[in-house]
Amino acid sequence: MLDWLLELDRDVFVYLNGLGSEGWDSFWLFITKQFNWIPIFAIILYLAFKRLGWKHAVLVIVLVALLITLTDQTTNLIKNTFQRLRPGNDPLLTDIMRAVQKRKSFSFISGHASNSMAVAYFLYRILKPYLKYMGFIFLWPLIFAYSRIYLGLHYPGDILMGYLYGILMASLMLLLYRYLRDKFFPMEREYLDHPTNSEPISDR
Repeated sequence: MLDWLLELDRDVFVYLNGLGSEGWDSFWLFITKQFNWIPIFAIILYLAFKRLGWKHAVLVIVLVALLITLTDQTTNLIKNTFQRLRPGNDPLLTDIMRAVQKRKSFSFISGHASNSMAVAYFLYRILKPYLKYMGFIFLWPLIFAYSRIYLGLHYPGDILMGYLYGILMASLMLLLYRYLRDKFFPMEREYLDHPTNSEPISDR
């Protein structure tokens, strides 16, 4: 069963990776850099400050930073435990794939997928009641992680398991968020649990 899944993973990777062309390489190299997504998250943070008030928004930002740190470090631990070669380093795929980039680190699970999904899911669960179109945030991990397949750095299985791990880490961080939220904003708990999309929670 495991061998069949690994073979399927390689076959799907070769197909998706093979859809690329040199004309699109620069675009996906741009997409894969975290720094280039900062303007989008600057807008989300601005809306968070506007809807939540600055104290509550600062709490969210601190927890996002903690979430990224924990997810990133534990993802590296998983990679070093499983030690799955990246596609570009697999001798079976050398002649049948496009390795736009190569890395010496291991492949399973994808840090880009786990980190991006963790942040997206965490912010979605918190900000969805306040921001009507918050669901669009999931386009980020989808596009972001696909860039890793395009560039030849990850298998689809690395991405999918990274997504699941990111959701798990975000779910754990949400428990901490709710505890701290209720501790620091006890008088506003009812409003925080039943907000509206039209008015900010607070003008703090």
